[in-house]
Amino acid sequence: MHVVACQSDIIWEDPQANRQRVRDMLSVEPIPAGSLIVLPEMFQTGFTMDAVAARDTDGSSARFLQALAKTHQSTVVAGVVGEHADGKGLNQAAVFAPDGQEVARYTKMHPFTLAGEADHSRAGDAVTVFDCQGFKASPLICYDLRFPERFREAAKLGAQVLIVIANWPSVRAAHWSALLVARAIENQAYVIGVNRVGDDPNHTYPGLSAVIDPQGHIITQGDDQQAVLHADLDLDALLSYRSDFPFLADIREAPNCGRS
Repeated sequence: MHVVACQSDIIWEDPQANRQRVRDMLSVEPIPAGSLIVLPEMFQTGFTMDAVAARDTDGSSARFLQALAKTHQSTVVAGVVGEHADGKGLNQAAVFAPDGQEVARYTKMHPFTLAGEADHSRAGDAVTVFDCQGFKASPLICYDLRFPERFREAAKLGAQVLIVIANWPSVRAAHWSALLVARAIENQAYVIGVNRVGDDPNHTYPGLSAVIDPQGHIITQGDDQQAVLHADLDLDALLSYRSDFPFLADIREAPNCGRS
């Protein structure tokens, strides 16, 4: 499977400009049909808590991603903001198939409390896995990366590709890179981490998007500039590695440490 990671410089709270930026970035060179295109968390606005700016109240986000998937005949994973029944937001990763159909939507299970996200967005309650070019993939979002149990849950559901979309700031860039590698090694899975670059009113962002193989080797990695990264994933190699070193078969559930 061919992966296209779109590491964009997100224009603050300007959905139309960011959609055009993505179109322009993906038009520079041909994208093979059947690819997996990945955009950052909240790619249309940046990591804003402004509900008016971020939420897809008119369905335009879905229509854009649907058209993008059909144009490139590829699966698209991108960060959008939905709305909970109580009026709060939902920080989500939406997945659209090459025919434009939405096939999965994951809600971030760990809103970033330090930035007040938990005050504005509801947490999701489960990981999700979808089929893509023979692989099983699972999308997760930014702060989720600090919680290995979420990734293990995805692996137990059969995930072979773990996709992390983010607005991860430069001040903690070393953590981003180290944790992506750790999640690949411990789950014997490919990891695709797609972060943004540039600045917003609160932070500078380092990019450092990466595709990492199941042994923790970096296949490709961006720097701090806007870029489209390409990589190829080998399902046979992954299955062979898991067969030769069946570490996942030795997973044990933690004992119940609660009081009786």
